[in-house]
Amino acid sequence: MPVNRINATLTAEQREKAKTALAALSEALPFLIDLGSEERTSMPKFGEANRSFVVKALAIAEAHPEILPGSLSLEEFRVDVQLIEALYPIRHAFETLFRKIEDSYFAAGSEAYVSALLVYQYAKVHNLHTGALEETLDDLGRRFARKSRKSTEAP
Repeated sequence: MPVNRINATLTAEQREKAKTALAALSEALPFLIDLGSEERTSMPKFGEANRSFVVKALAIAEAHPEILPGSLSLEEFRVDVQLIEALYPIRHAFETLFRKIEDSYFAAGSEAYVSALLVYQYAKVHNLHTGALEETLDDLGRRFARKSRKSTEAP
């Protein structure tokens, strides 16, 4: 018997409420950008370890602005760090919520898939006796069809 980790129903009202809340969040943060994959990979990586490095570097820059080259704007650096620090708790809360959504989606999908596999097996057994489900089984069976590999031989 399949394990039931989640047993919930998402009503249309709840779904609309969630979509409205996400739209409100997006509206509250109109400056958010969407980087392309090439642009993202070309940029230096920024993660949790780099966050404290950046904050400490700003403190040094503010204490000793004379060491900075003219091409580095202390004010722009400060604004970027302030944005990082302001977004951090929102990002953390969003990641926590997103993980719960992902886990719930995954668990419900996994449970549904296990049940679907059982239905498929029982339908195949039933079909052996009646033949009534042949067309339906063919459709379900396409999920398990192996894709042929293209020949790598030269003509």
